[in-house]
Amino acid sequence: MTVAPEILISTAEIAERVSQLAESIAAKVPPDVMIVSLLRGSFVFTSDLIRALHFCGTKNNAPMRPQVDFMTLASYGNLAASSGSIKIIRDLAENVEGRDVLIVDDILESGRTLSFARELVQSRGAKSIHIAVLLEKPGKRKMNIGADFVGFVIPDKFVVGYGLDYANYYRELPYIGVVETGH
Repeated sequence: MTVAPEILISTAEIAERVSQLAESIAAKVPPDVMIVSLLRGSFVFTSDLIRALHFCGTKNNAPMRPQVDFMTLASYGNLAASSGSIKIIRDLAENVEGRDVLIVDDILESGRTLSFARELVQSRGAKSIHIAVLLEKPGKRKMNIGADFVGFVIPDKFVVGYGLDYANYYRELPYIGVVETGH
C-alpha cells in the first residue's frame, strides 16, 4: 500500500461539513443524546463530531452533552466488498433503554451494517434513533435504510482516509481519497 490515494474530499471540506452536521444534529436531537459510534471506520468522524457538538446550542440554547459508546461490527474483513453477514465484534457497554440514540457511521453503502445496528439498538429499547453518516453511496443500497444526517454523497468508488481503510491501511489520512482495489 504505497500509492497515495487521489483526493476526493479535502481536509478543509470535511471540517466545514462536520461543523454543519453538528449544527443540524443539535437542532434535532436532545442535548443528552447517546452517540453509538460504529467502529472502526467512524472513530475519526465521531471524535470530530462530538467536539463540534460542544460548540452547538440546542433549540432551547442548552449545551449539547452527548455521551459516547462504541460498537464494532464486521462485514468487510480484508475485502473491498461486504460479505453480507454482520458480526458483533465488540458490543455496547452502556444501556440504551429509554435513551435517545444517534448512531454514527463512516459510510452508508449497502445499508446492511446500519440496518443491523438500528435494529439491535431498537430491540434494546431506545427511545429514539437517528443516524449520521459521513459518506453515502446511494446506488449501492441493499437495505431499506437512510441516514438523517449525511456529510457527503459520493460516487461508487472505493474510498479511504479519515478513518476509512482498505485492509486496515490509510485510516490516518486527513482527507477522503480514492484507491484502486483491483476488484
